[in-house]
Amino acid sequence: MIESQCAMCDVPLQERRCTNPEGKGIKGCPTLLKKDMAEKARREYEKDDVREFARLTSVQEGECYANRDKSPYLMHPVKPRILEICEFAGKMKFNKLGLVFCGGLAKEAEAVSGIFTQKGFDVVSVMCKVGGIPKEEIGLKDHEKIFRGRFEAMCNPILQALIVNDAKTQLNVLLGLCVGHDTLFLRYGTAPATVLAVKDRVTGHNPLAAIYTAGSYYAWLGE
Repeated sequence: MIESQCAMCDVPLQERRCTNPEGKGIKGCPTLLKKDMAEKARREYEKDDVREFARLTSVQEGECYANRDKSPYLMHPVKPRILEICEFAGKMKFNKLGLVFCGGLAKEAEAVSGIFTQKGFDVVSVMCKVGGIPKEEIGLKDHEKIFRGRFEAMCNPILQALIVNDAKTQLNVLLGLCVGHDTLFLRYGTAPATVLAVKDRVTGHNPLAAIYTAGSYYAWLGE
């Protein structure tokens, strides 16, 4: 079986089969070969709630660009992601947001919570260390902790999920959770979720910085 390899497609973006009805694809192109799955996905979009969610997502996407009435059109983005989240939540009539954040971004979380509140949302915020459970409880040895020789609470994304689940949040926003902790939260959370920012300790939480410089300063990543 040939698996999907869209990331390795060498067809120019606007000439690909997925973006152009007359386009072409490489060997293993899922648009050309996975038509049964495409039909299965299409049937999911026929569900009223899924269809409306997807429709408003695309409406929000379009509204992030200015001067779309001009021709020829040059893309002109105008909205930061936090504004997108607020606007999309409004379109979906979500009133209660969960803010699930890392303690390393506590000040940022305070600012984000304030913005959400100013926009009229009810905010339930939960920090990663909630519960105060020692890392030894999940099997960590002292030399595996960040601060050796002292108490260190484990990150607790499962409890974060249970708390926002219990609060019946309608949309959860992840802010700076570690790799793996975000995975556990997404596994246990029941409401739809989106990501405002991810954890990247080296690049100031801008992980694409390492990708953009993978041919120079971060070339060692490929070794």
